[in-house]
Amino acid sequence: MNQTVAEVMTSNPITVTRETSLTEAIKIIAEKRISGLPVVDDQGKLVGVISESDLMWKQTGIDPPPYVMFLDSVIYLENPARYEKEVHKVLGQTVGEVMTTKAISIAPESSVKDAARLMHDKHVRRLPVVNEVGQVVGIITRGDIVRSMAGL
Repeated sequence: MNQTVAEVMTSNPITVTRETSLTEAIKIIAEKRISGLPVVDDQGKLVGVISESDLMWKQTGIDPPPYVMFLDSVIYLENPARYEKEVHKVLGQTVGEVMTTKAISIAPESSVKDAARLMHDKHVRRLPVVNEVGQVVGIITRGDIVRSMAGL
């Protein structure tokens, strides 16, 4: 069986925008029992994803980077820019402030085998499916792939 992503994906998936409140995104993820959502712009083009992992920052908080004091100066032992990004995620109120911007996606004409390999290699649970102009037309999940393997 050489199925394409288009044959097993969920068409017209639920999406959010950068401006969507985190509260609303969390509610959608919890109520629909999904692990993440594609984030799109006004033209429906993929700009990122928001996943359970992104939302975990709200609960886990942050640890400041290790530092040493020397002559009344703070010397960071790790990049403080990383810390600033974590602070931004913890304090964020909108999807755009906490989403992952480097979204991995796949084309509808790709094979299910390619989708499975990509998910495995990149350690993701879902792949937004985008058309030739970058618009989200579907989503394929690990569950979709397993169901296709079972012939369901």
